[in-house]
Amino acid sequence: MLNRSLSYTLAVLMAVALTAGQAFAQQPGSMEVRQGVIEQITPTQIHSNHHPGIGAIIGGLGGLGIGSLIGAGTGRDVAMVAGALGGALMGNNVQKRYEQPVEGQQIIVRITNGVLVAVTQPVDSRLKSGQRVYIEGSGESTRVVPQQ
Repeated sequence: MLNRSLSYTLAVLMAVALTAGQAFAQQPGSMEVRQGVIEQITPTQIHSNHHPGIGAIIGGLGGLGIGSLIGAGTGRDVAMVAGALGGALMGNNVQKRYEQPVEGQQIIVRITNGVLVAVTQPVDSRLKSGQRVYIEGSGESTRVVPQQ
């Protein structure tokens, strides 16, 4: 009974880990690149891109697995519930520690067709107003990089 419960818990943990890994993996493909000149750079803060609740889910599953190793019968059920709740609380607290904003910059670039594009990214000290740059990518993965 213990082996079956442990095997089930480990299978669930592996499924969650694999699913999370696939969700965050980058998809291969072409990247859009545009040219332009930096009009303005404004300091800002970038908020965390961690997905809320993931820490609690992983912690809860870990606590459930550990709780299944304790006792037998009703005692094991209580240990599993307590482990899941304790793990969820700890996982949530750990995730909150890593959700601190980081220093960034909002860069306004006038691309070659005259359109202004705003990109927020971590600080790159190589960038200055008036500099010719490339804008690479689209959406959240867009970055401004200096032309060489």
